[in-house]
Amino acid sequence: MEFQLLGNVVASNSRGRVALAGAKIHTVLATLVLARGRMVSDGRLSSSLWGWNPPATMNAQIYTYISRLRGLLGDEAELARGQAGYVLHTDRPVIDLVEFERLAGAGGEALRQRRHADADRDLRAALALWRGPALANVTEFLADEERPRLEEARAGVLEDRIENDLALGRHRQLVPELTGLVNAYPVRERLRAQLMTALYRCDRQADALAVYQCGRRVLSDELGVDPGSLLHNTYLAVLNGELELPAGAGEAVVLGSSPVRVPVPGMLPPDSHDVTGRQRELAALLDALQPGAPGRPRRFLLTGMAGVGKSALAVRAAHIARPHFPDGQLHADLAHPDGSPRSPQDVLPLFLRALGETDLQGAEPNDLVRRYRTLTSGRRLLVVLDNASSELQTEPLLPTGEEAAVIVTSRTHLAATRGVRTMFLRPMPEDEALAVLAAVAGPERIAAEQDAARRIVALCGGLPLALRIVGARLAARPHWPVRMLARRLADPANRLQELSVGELSVAGRLWSSLARLTPAGLAALHGLPLLGDGHFRSDDAAALLGWHAADAEEALEELVDARLLEVPAADGHGFPLYRSHELVRLFAARLQAEDRIPEPAASARITALAARSVQPCRVPA
Repeated sequence: MEFQLLGNVVASNSRGRVALAGAKIHTVLATLVLARGRMVSDGRLSSSLWGWNPPATMNAQIYTYISRLRGLLGDEAELARGQAGYVLHTDRPVIDLVEFERLAGAGGEALRQRRHADADRDLRAALALWRGPALANVTEFLADEERPRLEEARAGVLEDRIENDLALGRHRQLVPELTGLVNAYPVRERLRAQLMTALYRCDRQADALAVYQCGRRVLSDELGVDPGSLLHNTYLAVLNGELELPAGAGEAVVLGSSPVRVPVPGMLPPDSHDVTGRQRELAALLDALQPGAPGRPRRFLLTGMAGVGKSALAVRAAHIARPHFPDGQLHADLAHPDGSPRSPQDVLPLFLRALGETDLQGAEPNDLVRRYRTLTSGRRLLVVLDNASSELQTEPLLPTGEEAAVIVTSRTHLAATRGVRTMFLRPMPEDEALAVLAAVAGPERIAAEQDAARRIVALCGGLPLALRIVGARLAARPHWPVRMLARRLADPANRLQELSVGELSVAGRLWSSLARLTPAGLAALHGLPLLGDGHFRSDDAAALLGWHAADAEEALEELVDARLLEVPAADGHGFPLYRSHELVRLFAARLQAEDRIPEPAASARITALAARSVQPCRVPA
């Protein structure tokens, strides 16, 4: 089994991640894992769970948590009861804390022996195991007792890694990181001395002396002490010009007799050079992709309905931002053509090979994740994860370290992804939509028939995919008047058929949004045409479907999560008002007419729900 403590407490067995719920159960597991095979007394478990004020039913509650944990961990772990307490036994456990300590020890020893390449590998791999604050989802009592020592160990390894980077001549890259760290930990003298060294080697002697003077004031004001010998000696070395990089040191690290050659992957799709109508969003994304302050991961989510242009914007931004990521760019489509999710275990080998890892035969899924995190640690990579459907897909593919950035596109929100910043893309307003149409069909042609072009924009609902399809059809038929295609689109029964060219199809993109809908979500989708093009409430949908209001609201929120429905406003009482895109309503009507239900929805229950959703009835005003 695998146990993770350096972040949220997580347990995984051969079947995958164990579904633990609640701070108490995570606390019991963490306490047992931290014991490393030793007996944990009832008193120790009690203090971890309740501190100095255990309840009268302490023993019964501990027994309940242990029993529940036994059932969740399964037969791959044994929770044995002894006279004094409980002990956790498992065959060859993998514990991230134990691996961190092993790598930290090896990296520290390599640093002392000046084997800088080995130190760089091991220290970065050790830090890559951290996924956030240690023991992030346990009780405050266990966290207060154990987290300080773990965080202190991490800080020591971080300082060793920076010391090694200085020996490798990476002082210019270190200045922004060290500036943020010194501001966050102003009394850690080793970090301040390292920042002074980096600044001095960047020919910023005055700034290095200012860092010392600021540190001296902080130590005096907050602790009433003078700088220690390390910081004071660094100050003297700056004054005496003694901090130059030793001759022969620098980035040309040698392993044996061969220099380190790190592959630079370039997996981005071809750049379209055209994100017409998304200039504000593109500028905002590019600004956010600039190297930022340490401690703030650059992770971005582009979300919106199918066909709204998420992938095109992500790829365009990635190409423009390439100079910020000299260590390479990775890209993967996380959806199969039918919209079903692609396993991250299928993507990881592709990424690892692009990063130079060749020996992957027989590697276990967890080993692939560990290798990926090790290889990406400290590298200035840009990773684009397209068409994600859940955090379970993206989490194993997130690179480690603050130097890397990630752009995720998804029709769902992925709120649980750590540190993500979300950009919601909506259908385009008329002026931007006209620009898209003109860019594909030709500006002179659109300018000559402005009224017909505006009609097309309205019939496409401002959806970029629909506009590009229309533009491509017009470009392929220069003898067609624009008004001719506008007339053909005006027929609701044929509009989706007209919005198709080559492999591009609005209906096909919408179909892929159905893969994760429940029977209730499908039934609510089938009812959208009868709810019309205006705003409606959940009780309107409940009346239409003959459901309880709570069931209708849950189904509608499922459609919101799938970006098949939007919530543009709230009513006077604060309840959400829903609205569907016209092309989504036409798609739902087409499903009804063709009696099509996507797999795995072909059951009698689903068919009955879908049939109920299209019974003629009036929606109350």
